[in-house]
Amino acid sequence: MGRFLKYVIYASILAIRIGENIDSTRFENEVIMLIIIGLITVIASILIGFTIAGGEALVLLQWAEFLIIIGTALGSMLIAAPPTLLKKILRAVLDSFRSKERSRQSYLKALRTFYDLFIVGQRDGLRAIENHIENPRGSDILSKNREFVRDEFNCNFFCDALKILMAGGVAPHELEALIDADIETFESESKPIIGTLSKVADSLPGLGIVAAVLGIIVTMSSIDQGAEYVGRHVAAALVGTFLGVLLCYGFVSPIATNVEHVLDNKVRYLEAMKTCIVAYARGHSPIIVVEMARRTIPSESRPSFLELEKFIRRRDS
Repeated sequence: MGRFLKYVIYASILAIRIGENIDSTRFENEVIMLIIIGLITVIASILIGFTIAGGEALVLLQWAEFLIIIGTALGSMLIAAPPTLLKKILRAVLDSFRSKERSRQSYLKALRTFYDLFIVGQRDGLRAIENHIENPRGSDILSKNREFVRDEFNCNFFCDALKILMAGGVAPHELEALIDADIETFESESKPIIGTLSKVADSLPGLGIVAAVLGIIVTMSSIDQGAEYVGRHVAAALVGTFLGVLLCYGFVSPIATNVEHVLDNKVRYLEAMKTCIVAYARGHSPIIVVEMARRTIPSESRPSFLELEKFIRRRDS
């Protein structure tokens, strides 16, 4: 038991060190580190506690129970969700492991990008920004913000809204309604992703009971094999219930919550862009436009007015 505990502790320390050494230029935050530490903590806490209580960790390795629970959960998801939704779920889960919460610096760069673009529109007329929004990656303004142009969804959202404005004949309140419809569509498409993951999580304890019942059936069919044999198979059956509850509350449900946070973070960014575009459509000056957008940014990432003013005046950032 002592050796096993030592290995678990070593694994936890190794995960922490790996997280601390993650290339910040690649991930720019601690998301991956926190997920690794979280997974290790869940597994280590259970194994260490079970071992201290006198249990044998290898007893928990019941591959038949794993197969029944995980296989049934995946199968039920295939039944419940159409192929398009399954692709969105997979993409959302992967994004939740690598997406970062937008930092203050990220918002500052975005606001300065919008400021620079609107300055051109104010100085040279609305048509002067046409080439920039038609080809964002070729724009000498938008392309400076690599994070923005690499995010195809956000870039298209911003540019398409400006294209509507350039088409003319659209009042600011109508443009705002169109953008709100776009955001509402994104939110409505996101709800089934979170809902499906949550339902799968909720089903796992029940699937654990199914696996346990199947284990009891196997046990009862061989009850004449002796007390030791029966005890071993009853323990294996109970592992099914344990795995179902663990997978639900220790893994799948937290992943669903993480996906929800990531999608909510995207909506907040869209709201900030909407505020920028609508304020510009109403004829406000670029500095007022970005200031109005700044006030919609979540407080934990919101730069101060002075920070924003200094940043948009600095050309070498």
